[in-house]
Amino acid sequence: MESTSSSQTSFASPYRDDIVISWPELHRDTRVLCHTLMEKGPFKGIIAIARGGMIPAALVARELEIRLLDTICASSYDESIEDNEGAQIMRSEVKVLKGVDHDGEGYLLIDDLVDTGNTARVIRKLLPKAYFATLYAKPMGRDVVDLCVKEFSQDKWIYFPWDIDYKFVPPIKKIR
Repeated sequence: MESTSSSQTSFASPYRDDIVISWPELHRDTRVLCHTLMEKGPFKGIIAIARGGMIPAALVARELEIRLLDTICASSYDESIEDNEGAQIMRSEVKVLKGVDHDGEGYLLIDDLVDTGNTARVIRKLLPKAYFATLYAKPMGRDVVDLCVKEFSQDKWIYFPWDIDYKFVPPIKKIR
């Protein structure tokens, strides 16, 4: 499948199909994650990998009653290039936009998904002593994290509830 960006550059998409995560599923998976994290803690605080890890980190903070929250901000997608489905194109370099001033000892590092592992590996080097948990993982990045709830194949594009808009779809008979 090829896609064209606004700059008319073609990219071959590595994704075969999509997985849509609903709000209830995200909450359920976060609670599953928290049950395991209860056995791994206590933690001094949580470091969310912005942006995807911010909502899961807030939910984990609530469930584990952790009040100290911070972010590490990194970008591994080229925000200027999107395929025809709205998926951002991965770039080879990871930019750390904001770090933290420690090695992660006693902290819980949270993200929504580890995909290729590029961002996770960079952040893991910066915070080698943090316990790294994600809700979801794909094979290329699974070895970087300590814990995940579900694993998906590498060729799936994951849509999170904050990525999608629910809207009415007319019955098939009416659109023919």
